[in-house]
Amino acid sequence: MVDRRSVLKGGAALGIAGVTGILKSSPSYAQKMDAAKKWVENEFNPSTLSKDEQMAEMEWFVNAAKPFAGMKLSAVSESLKVHDYESKVLTKAFGEITGIDVNHDIMDEGTLVDKIEVEMQSGRPIYDFWMNDSDFIGTHPRYKDIVGGSLTDFMAGDGKDVTSPTLDLEDFMGLSFGTFTDGKLYQLPDQQFANLYWFRYDWFQRPDLKSRFKSKYGYELGVPVNWSAYEDIADFFTNEVKEIDGQRVYGHMDYGKKDPSLGWRFTDAWLSMAGAGDRGLPNGKPVDEWGIRLENGVPVGSSITRGGDANGPAAVYALTKYIEWLKKYAPPEAAGMDFLESGPVVGQGHVAQQIFWYSAFTDSARSSAAVMNPDGTPKWRMAPSPHGAYWKEGMKLGYQDVGCWTMLKYAPLQNVKAGWLYAQFCTSKTVTLKKALVSLHLIRESDVWHPALTELAPKVGGLVEFYRSPARKQWTPTGVNVPDYGKMAQVWWQNIANAISGQVTPQEAMDGLARDQDAIMARIEKSGVQGPLGPKLNKPETAEYWFAKAEKDGNLAPQRKLANEKPQGETIDYDTLIKSWPSTPPKKS
Repeated sequence: MVDRRSVLKGGAALGIAGVTGILKSSPSYAQKMDAAKKWVENEFNPSTLSKDEQMAEMEWFVNAAKPFAGMKLSAVSESLKVHDYESKVLTKAFGEITGIDVNHDIMDEGTLVDKIEVEMQSGRPIYDFWMNDSDFIGTHPRYKDIVGGSLTDFMAGDGKDVTSPTLDLEDFMGLSFGTFTDGKLYQLPDQQFANLYWFRYDWFQRPDLKSRFKSKYGYELGVPVNWSAYEDIADFFTNEVKEIDGQRVYGHMDYGKKDPSLGWRFTDAWLSMAGAGDRGLPNGKPVDEWGIRLENGVPVGSSITRGGDANGPAAVYALTKYIEWLKKYAPPEAAGMDFLESGPVVGQGHVAQQIFWYSAFTDSARSSAAVMNPDGTPKWRMAPSPHGAYWKEGMKLGYQDVGCWTMLKYAPLQNVKAGWLYAQFCTSKTVTLKKALVSLHLIRESDVWHPALTELAPKVGGLVEFYRSPARKQWTPTGVNVPDYGKMAQVWWQNIANAISGQVTPQEAMDGLARDQDAIMARIEKSGVQGPLGPKLNKPETAEYWFAKAEKDGNLAPQRKLANEKPQGETIDYDTLIKSWPSTPPKKS
């Protein structure tokens, strides 16, 4: 038996990651089909497929896996409930049905990113295949590190015999997130969660609070449409209401610890929520929410002097508001918390709203009696996030985390092909609805509209309604403009932390960020490692040059500084908003 440590130390030097070996005598066809029947009947229900359709899909896996029976594979994903289910349950099912043993490791996202960067740079496999965020969609194609050149080419070539006829790519809600500028698919979505607005629905419905709010601010207490309303509501609960049922309450929650997760707080679309970047979905064109300008598929700069928007007025406004709200309206301890520490805080019952709340924390909020009703329904709801003063129709409005099966080219082809079977098993229609009910990660359009989700909806506070709404298309991951996610993500939290501490102003912090991003792109350009689609920085011009060019070309970024960054607050009634969304599936074209 070869353990992982031996593989990492010696196997990689031999060009192997998951060492192929016979673990035991392979079960017979009849035994595998019996196992499939057991799993379909006892675990994989409900499903959008009938039992016969599920068994037909499982039979395809049994037959496709014959050449790989007895192999041992290695895979890795970040620590999320959905991946725990895959690691503990789906590996067992897949092994019994196919005879392929998958060791599915779980680790924190930062460590995973470090490891995949090592594999990409060394060309030596650490794992046979990876669960890696689609935030790398600008990275993998430029480094040419996907098996077959792209997943599209792999499925048509070496992977054709192991690509399921029932994969149904068009059913994946996040397919565009794994697609590069050439129109080819590079990563297959496996899990996704959105970054939404969270609020205490019960408090927002109280007549006394509604009356007090309208008397002070002149409009209705409701779901904030813009940041002005969010700020007013934050001020109202923190400084006017102050106490509910004997408990000190706050109108805002966030986190501010100097830590890598502080970078996610901003790269996860905070700047686009403010209105930085351009119109366009899934990401702004030509300037995205990282402030990076893309011309003919080539990143050309993020500084305003190079046509970017990382340090433009909208980006500075985004950082300024973040710091102001953290210090004025959040609980005092929030500034010292990181992403994981802050997530469950709303469940303690003393927070009125949170503008930047990941739906991955839904289970945590549901497990807290302080914010749940006795009948199992929540006292809170989640809704679309409000937008900042620079935001315009046609821009993205929030972030969606999409973990994707990523088949790098460095492991032996047989291992990658066998791994591709596991990736499709985890995303098959036989499996995904049950996986969604366990983990609250929805990836298929067909699952979203299943009656089981209708039954679940009242218990998860707006999550199902959001995924059924047209609004969800404005929530997208990092896109194709970012040429090296792993390296560039590092410079965000360091610059932002300096502004939180008061060492530098928000403008100086964003200037530093833009400078650091451009420096990384300059190094990539000089190395030539990314070829014709790698960065090629614009020569510096004045900010006025780029303001005028954006206006002339009919684009937004970079925008000039607004005279008024706090327009009139605007809200919408939550129930009215929900009723405005469709209640039946969209018709397929």
